[in-house]
Amino acid sequence: MTGNPELLNGYREKLVLRKQEWAADGRLLTGDRDVERSTDRLPTGQRLVENWPVLDLGVQPDIPRDKWIFTIDGFVENPVCWKWEDFLAQPQVKITSDIHCVTGWSRYDNAWTGVHAAHLLDVCKPEKEALHCLFYSSDGYTTNIRLDRFADEDVLLAHSWNGEHLTKAHGGPVRAVVPKWYFWKSAKWIRRIEFLSEDEQGFWEDRGYHNEGDPWKEERYS
Repeated sequence: MTGNPELLNGYREKLVLRKQEWAADGRLLTGDRDVERSTDRLPTGQRLVENWPVLDLGVQPDIPRDKWIFTIDGFVENPVCWKWEDFLAQPQVKITSDIHCVTGWSRYDNAWTGVHAAHLLDVCKPEKEALHCLFYSSDGYTTNIRLDRFADEDVLLAHSWNGEHLTKAHGGPVRAVVPKWYFWKSAKWIRRIEFLSEDEQGFWEDRGYHNEGDPWKEERYS
């Protein structure tokens, strides 16, 4: 299985098993998968919240910004290895987007600040073999996404939310933000992106979650 075996201990093991049961039972699925993005802001089966729930695998890595290192490798012409000051030296963007969590809640109008995916792609220059990305987090978590979806105009690596640095609980120092897909694809505590020629399932995808994760198609589980 993909992911760090140490994650499957105690509380984390119970959480993972419970979510695998949700996947097997099809929790929250309504069967209404014909809603178009352009006609309904809130996907089927979601409820709107104003707070920002904290969800993790029982581990919240404490990563000082001056110790954080981010790498891009795999099928790229220019591998990246940035420290915090290198990351902040890149062009910064501000993007406002919604969150849709597979556990059934959505939150509107989240203002992110960080480095745009388009800039990352310009810097690392994926090779023609690169079709997929695998995100690696500092807690051992991984999640996969197609390269064309990573290249979407609203995707970024964010260090701030609503004008404040991301807290440890919400994935600081830096997390991925991939708004059009369920939020498990937006890896917290991101430390590495690997560009791949073939798809490789991540932590939840390997445990019963859908490989794509489109909220408007209710792609919660495989």
